[in-house]
Amino acid sequence: MEMSYPSTPRWNIERPFLTGRFHQETKVASRFADSFSNSGAEMAIGCYDAGVQELLVIDDLLSALVGIEGRYISIKRRVNHVHGSDTYDSTVTFQVDASMDLALQEMAKRIFPLCESFVLTEQFVESRSQFKNGLVNHAFAASLRALLLDYEAMVAQLEHQFRLGRLSIQGLWFYCQPMLGSMQAVSAVIHKASANNFTGSAVLNLLQSQAKAMAGDHTVRSLLEKMTQCASNAYLGILERWVYEGVIDDPYGEFFIAEDKSLMKESLTQDYDAKYWRQRYSLKDGIPSFLANIAGKILTTGKYLNVMRECGHSAQVPTSENSKLLSFGSNHHYLECVKVAYEFASGELLNLIKEKYDLMGKLRSIKRYLLLDQGDFLVHFMDIAREELMKQLDEITVEKLQSLLDIALRSTAAAADPCHEDLTCSVERSSLLKRMATLKGVEIKTSSDSVDLEQPVSITGLETFSLSYKVQWPLSIVISRKALTKYQMVFRLLFHCKHIERQLCGAWQVHQGARAFNASGTVISRSSLLCRSMLKFINSLLHYLTFEVLEPNWHVMHNRLQTAKSIDEVIQHHDFFLDKCLRECLLHLPDLLKKVERLKSLCLQYAAATQWLISSSIDLPKLEEPSDGFSGSEKFKRLKLRSLSQVQKVMIRDATVTESILKFEREFNNELQSLGPILSSSSQAEPYLTHLAQLVLGVGFDK
Repeated sequence: MEMSYPSTPRWNIERPFLTGRFHQETKVASRFADSFSNSGAEMAIGCYDAGVQELLVIDDLLSALVGIEGRYISIKRRVNHVHGSDTYDSTVTFQVDASMDLALQEMAKRIFPLCESFVLTEQFVESRSQFKNGLVNHAFAASLRALLLDYEAMVAQLEHQFRLGRLSIQGLWFYCQPMLGSMQAVSAVIHKASANNFTGSAVLNLLQSQAKAMAGDHTVRSLLEKMTQCASNAYLGILERWVYEGVIDDPYGEFFIAEDKSLMKESLTQDYDAKYWRQRYSLKDGIPSFLANIAGKILTTGKYLNVMRECGHSAQVPTSENSKLLSFGSNHHYLECVKVAYEFASGELLNLIKEKYDLMGKLRSIKRYLLLDQGDFLVHFMDIAREELMKQLDEITVEKLQSLLDIALRSTAAAADPCHEDLTCSVERSSLLKRMATLKGVEIKTSSDSVDLEQPVSITGLETFSLSYKVQWPLSIVISRKALTKYQMVFRLLFHCKHIERQLCGAWQVHQGARAFNASGTVISRSSLLCRSMLKFINSLLHYLTFEVLEPNWHVMHNRLQTAKSIDEVIQHHDFFLDKCLRECLLHLPDLLKKVERLKSLCLQYAAATQWLISSSIDLPKLEEPSDGFSGSEKFKRLKLRSLSQVQKVMIRDATVTESILKFEREFNNELQSLGPILSSSSQAEPYLTHLAQLVLGVGFDK
């Protein structure tokens, strides 16, 4: 994300008297060289005796210690462009006059690294104090500036001793040695930070790693740890606002949590991937090493506080003087502060969603309607909406279905549920098998053979009808678009099975009416057995889906939600429940689901054909036709008045009926027998299929 910050004026870089570099760029004459020279002309240092040379070298070294070039000690500069920045740093090298005494040259060269470290540090402080380098660099530069003040005080004291005539070059080296290690360690950090243009957490990680590397030098390590502490204060201030208020106060983009303001909470009801919850706030690269183990908890804490603020709830962690994030020292106080903030935010949000927004009540309502826990409204709806649902997709009016659904809800026990108004209906554009194949984030297991996912040529509302549910913020965090889609997949499977069961029950009633004609031994008795087998199959499938899959898994989820400690645990348990239901309802197994869909299709075709063929053959009234004032049993008693021999004559003559029923019987039994080996082989990898195999494998063979 592009950050906006004040820019440093160009003249602040170009005008040396504003930056403090002017004294480094002016060659200073030695006070002692003029006093020892008779002619006034500049002489090589080798022209003087050793005592005078020492005084001249000390004078130049005192200037070099603060980055000023002397008469016999020169500075060679090389300007470098900082990668990824519009600033320039210069590398300096100190050189001595070649005519200088060799012993003095060696002593001077020992002190040069300290001089170079000072110049490098001063340049770094100057460049990193600019706005664009961020709060951490500002704080680091401030700590370096404090170090340079101590350093310059040391140089001033040495100069005072020199003026009193008490400082030799050996004494100068002696007094410089304690500061040399510290300045070189700091310059190593500065060199790496400058070369890589580090900002934010990268600077903190660099300081911390360098401090650990200097474990053998207590003084240097203490210095680097102190600088790390100073540089981290600004960062901990950003962290404190996030974990205590849920606010990112990060003007320079240094914090390891990024915010995507384009993602709004309203998108949860439409966005299948639920990007708001996962991507509105996310972790960036470059997490400080001392926060790496709790970065996820820090992210979650602020997210929870944000949700509460979006709900108009107080979203600030109670703080005290002891809870301030002032340091990240060895006492790990900051870890305890983050833990307390996380527990508060987690508990408050969970209580808010469970109590004020009644999460469990919403889930029970969804179970009642989408998982058909109480299906009385559905029976009434299927009765009054049958004609509309039997139309082709392009002919269905969703508004009419919605009005019929509202009628069914208001006229059944569902009217007592205050959540029934949140129920809506929809019509999908593809079959269940094809929809599952295109469902994102769902693992579909297929065999080596390709699975034909082509949807039927003629598909009606009975195969594509689905219910939906209006979920408001903040419950949409748990019951997201993705979760609702999974509920709808299970509902479509259950709804279609219920429709097939109703059709087969209608066919069974026709057979029961035909029994009044004593048609044993005829094709009607054989058809009756086939109808019973199909009913047993579909009832076994519904029993497995509801009592072996949905109910047990629901109770497990319900118990887990009661003990959940955070909203993320609630989401995890809820998603696990839905994925487990999809898997155990065969929706993750297209090979097996396709076989079941084929059996269901045969049942539907048989139910439709049987009601028409048998009714027309023996002139039985259809149950769906409007009643003429007589009940079904009375109609069948009236049919007894017909001659039994005439009925039998018609049945024998009608070979089409016989052939059709025998064909249905063969196809159903073949499909059912082929289902057995698939269930047996799949149950080894999917143990839950054992229950389905026990319920279904005997169907069709009991006659």
